[in-house]
Amino acid sequence: MPKILVALTLLALSTPLFAKDPFAGTWKLNAEKSRYTAGTKPSDVTIVIEDQGNTIQVTATGTYADSSPLSVKYTMPAQGGQGTPEQGDFDAITAKMINDHVRELRYMKNGQELRTRRLVVSKDGKTMTTTVNGTDPKGNKLAGTDVFDRQ
Repeated sequence: MPKILVALTLLALSTPLFAKDPFAGTWKLNAEKSRYTAGTKPSDVTIVIEDQGNTIQVTATGTYADSSPLSVKYTMPAQGGQGTPEQGDFDAITAKMINDHVRELRYMKNGQELRTRRLVVSKDGKTMTTTVNGTDPKGNKLAGTDVFDRQ
């Protein structure tokens, strides 16, 4: 009996080490729940976050309210740090891990900060809320909250 108790205790303690990144997966914008105080919210966005071990790859596609296409792609260290932009209006991106369910991103262009985005995944893993502040790709003021549902 003590061996079973020790084995169960070890399993319980090691499970978080093998837990999947709560951000990984496919997320679809819930436009009805999203709110902006400055700028125009996108009308449609799908974000795919792929856990690649020590890195994550993020691909976002969709449409802005004026029907222009939205396309962003980058990779970054899973635990935060300097990322590598592939598509988007920025040439640098950094991420800071606040905790397992909160990340803060900074998007830069030519050494100037364009915007920040704070991502929060709900404890049940079904919703991701992002808060953005800065400027949009056209240089207009942008401030709001996007709500995404896991697909």
